[in-house]
Amino acid sequence: MALFIVLAFFLSTVVSADIVVTDDAGQRVTLEQPARRIVSLAPYITELLFAAGAGAALVGVSEFSDYPAAARGIQRIGGGGGLDLEAIVALRPDLVIAWQSGNPTGQVARLQALGLSVYLSEPRRLGDVSQTLRRLGVLAGTEAVAEARADGFDRRQQQLQRKYAGLPAVSVFYQIWEHPLMTLNGEHLFSDVVRLCGGRNVFDALPSLAPQVGIEAVLAADPDVIIIAADDASPMLSGWRQWPSLRAVNQGHIYAVGRDQLVRHSPRILDGAEQLCGILERVRRQ
Repeated sequence: MALFIVLAFFLSTVVSADIVVTDDAGQRVTLEQPARRIVSLAPYITELLFAAGAGAALVGVSEFSDYPAAARGIQRIGGGGGLDLEAIVALRPDLVIAWQSGNPTGQVARLQALGLSVYLSEPRRLGDVSQTLRRLGVLAGTEAVAEARADGFDRRQQQLQRKYAGLPAVSVFYQIWEHPLMTLNGEHLFSDVVRLCGGRNVFDALPSLAPQVGIEAVLAADPDVIIIAADDASPMLSGWRQWPSLRAVNQGHIYAVGRDQLVRHSPRILDGAEQLCGILERVRRQ
C-alpha cells in the first residue's frame, strides 16, 4: 500500500511538472503545460515555430511573416515600427517569442511586466538554429517534430561544412541596403554562413550588428565578391560600375541573393548557404 502511494505521488509529480527552458538571454521560461496560444514577434521566429511543429498554436505573428503560406492568414500584431501591445494581450497568449535585438526592448519588457511568458531569441550561429528548434519543441510539446527537423538541419550543415572546408578564402561584402550603404558584421548569422562556405566577411570586425559603411571603406576592403540582399541585383549594378577598380566589379562578381535567404534565422538559411557557396566557388574558379 505504501509503495502504491509513493508511486502515485511520483507519477502525479511527473505529470504536473513544469516545462522549463532557458532562452538566449539566459532567463528561465517556465510553463505549466505546453503552449497552446503562441505569439511570434519576428518572421524568422514564425518560420521556426512552423518548422518545430507548433504552427497550429500560433495566434499572432509580426509583419512580413510570409513563410510558410499558412502564416499569411494569422493575425498581425506589429512589426519593425513597433508592437501592438493591446492586440497581443487581447490574444491571451501563454507564450510570446521575441527577437532580442530586433524588437523594441521597452515593449518586450512591458509584456513581461504584464505577466506574459516571454522567450527571448537571438541566434548568432548556425548551430543556434537547430538548438532553438529543439527548445521551441519543448515549449510547444512538439518535441518529436522539432527534434527531427533539428537533426536534419544539423546533417545538412555538416555536409556543407565537409564540402567547403579548407578551400581558399574568398572575401565578401554583403550589401543589405543601398541608401545608406549598410552591411552585417561578424556577429550576425550571415557571417557564420560565409565561414561555412569558406569565405570571409570583410566587415566582420565592426562593432555594430548592422553597420552603415562608406564607399571608401568598401574600396579599401576591395572584396572578391559583392552579394546584394535582393531578388535582382541589376538595378544596383549601375551604381557599382562607377568603381571599376574594385576587384568584384572588375571581374563581374556582383550577385543577388534573395533578402530572406541569408538573414532569416530559420532552416531556410541553408538554402541561401548553398546558393552563396556556389557563388564563392565560381569566384574561386575564376
